[in-house]
Amino acid sequence: MKKLLISCGVMLCLSVGSLQAANDHNPPLKEKGVLNIEKNFSDNLDSIYKSWAIKQSLAGEDTYYNDADSMIIAAQDSVFIPTFPDSVYIDRLSRIETPISLTYNKIVRNFIHSYTNRHRKKVELMLGLSDYYFPMVEEILDKKGMPLELKYLPVIESALNPRAVSRVGATGLWQFMYGTGRMYKLNISSYVDERRDPIKSSYAAVEFMEDLYEMYGDWILVIAAYNCGPGNVRKAIKRAGGKRNYWDIYHYLPRETRGYVPAFIAAMYTFNYYKEHNISPVKIDFSAVTDTLMINKKVHFRQISSVLGVSLQEIRDLNPQYRRDVIPAQYKERSLRLPLQYTVQYIEKEDSIVNYKKNVYFSNEFTQVSPKSRSRFLNDPPPGHVMIRYTVKKGDYLGYISEWFNVRTSSLRSWNRIRGSMIREGQKLRIYVPKRKASYYKKFNTMTMAQKQRASNSKSSIAMANTKTVKGGVYYTVKKGDTLWEIAQLYPGVSIASIQRINKLGNGRNIKPGQRIRIK
Repeated sequence: MKKLLISCGVMLCLSVGSLQAANDHNPPLKEKGVLNIEKNFSDNLDSIYKSWAIKQSLAGEDTYYNDADSMIIAAQDSVFIPTFPDSVYIDRLSRIETPISLTYNKIVRNFIHSYTNRHRKKVELMLGLSDYYFPMVEEILDKKGMPLELKYLPVIESALNPRAVSRVGATGLWQFMYGTGRMYKLNISSYVDERRDPIKSSYAAVEFMEDLYEMYGDWILVIAAYNCGPGNVRKAIKRAGGKRNYWDIYHYLPRETRGYVPAFIAAMYTFNYYKEHNISPVKIDFSAVTDTLMINKKVHFRQISSVLGVSLQEIRDLNPQYRRDVIPAQYKERSLRLPLQYTVQYIEKEDSIVNYKKNVYFSNEFTQVSPKSRSRFLNDPPPGHVMIRYTVKKGDYLGYISEWFNVRTSSLRSWNRIRGSMIREGQKLRIYVPKRKASYYKKFNTMTMAQKQRASNSKSSIAMANTKTVKGGVYYTVKKGDTLWEIAQLYPGVSIASIQRINKLGNGRNIKPGQRIRIK
């Protein structure tokens, strides 16, 4: 059996003779996970047609590009659509210079056919988008010395749509879940969602992949773990008897992840060989040159659009991180990206912009509540709730108490006029709980810490069970099966890199049960 080598020196079994061995690991081509990836890809591209730049670029061809049916596309498209034997795909993949180990099999071929045939018009659109997004991602990957080919992950994740939102809430180019986004220091609020910021989310994604590579030392496993989480990959490795090859653990992975790596390989192939398939990129009419301003005044996109004469939708396209067309920059500097020709105008006319119809766009501004009405508001229980008292014990934290009583931390602060998160032993907290559960929650005053942990069954409680508080942080005792990624998730704002740095852990894979790890 012929074996071809790629740049990292890893054996790449790509010959026709090796296909049978690879196919032994293949699921049916219509497996649910494979179909989900195809559907997500198509849906994300469909939703991006609302973009101003794409509407300008297609100029009346929207119906043509939105048509997902391969037969209709083939009838409309006069361009010849070639097909190739496996040997050609094998040869072409082997010529891609990358340290990522590539495999060719039926599933990869199926995705290649999907991209280059059924979805070829959408791929033309995505190739145009890549001219805008790929340079941003490549620069960040290059700074970290990571494979530039990881830039193809957003193709699978979001079809290069920064506003993409999955059925489970993953958001942006890199499809960060809320918790992971916050873990990698992305700001998420009612007005701002940095998961949709192409640059900031790319920095976070690269840091996440860097942490994953520390765990596995294999880029294909990194790609799989990016999709389903390192915990699922770790379980798959364990179930496969410790084997660490992707195809050996394939059947132990979640369904969608089984199609994820083949989809990635097919995307890499398509972006390298689209010309051979007579696919022509659509030139997307993003402003050729843009500039970023840092502003410190609250402003609405419509104020900018009206005063400067720039398209509202173009402002939205260039600043997808702002969820409500508002840049809340009154307390913290925020970025504003504009076509270059408008940046000087913005600086010159900033006062006119922020004052333009201010009462119209910001009619619901914050107003101070009088002490009397504030006191009444704080003491009034929510409907169907009654007040109970909880006495703070040694080792209690506001976040843990909120989880034990199933209330928001902000509510605890409001009810007890607490600023920040500081509480003291012996302090009596006012807590509103459902009337029918009042007797249950009153028992928490007499429970031990362990009993409250078991009752709440929360991540923070799991952390508490293995945590000892010390000056300047805590010590966590490693349990069997723990990974640094899972430990970091137990502590909001803590990253794998910070744990490694503080504990001088060169390789996160070497932690052992019973080992004490300092968390700052």
